[in-house]
Amino acid sequence: MERNRRDREGGVLAAAAELFDLPADIVAGLPRLEMVGSRQLYLEHHTGLLAYTEEQIDANTTAGVLRVRGERLTLLAMTAGELRIGGKIDSLEWVGPC
Repeated sequence: MERNRRDREGGVLAAAAELFDLPADIVAGLPRLEMVGSRQLYLEHHTGLLAYTEEQIDANTTAGVLRVRGERLTLLAMTAGELRIGGKIDSLEWVGPC
């Protein structure tokens, strides 16, 4: 029963993505990451910050918590669904669902 429901939902998302010529991950609301070198990170579809220091930023997403580690990390911009982090980014890590 559970599998059938997931198949239908996946089918609806896939059909919507195909109909509007959009990537399926965007239709599903999954987080999207874009790195510019090791100096800037752009994150779409976050659901809030859990921790914020110059060495670590934890952002909650629908796929879990994204942990950004580095030096002199700063929030360059933040809206309800988008986040831009600057500084020297050393690592990104998924630490699990929130």
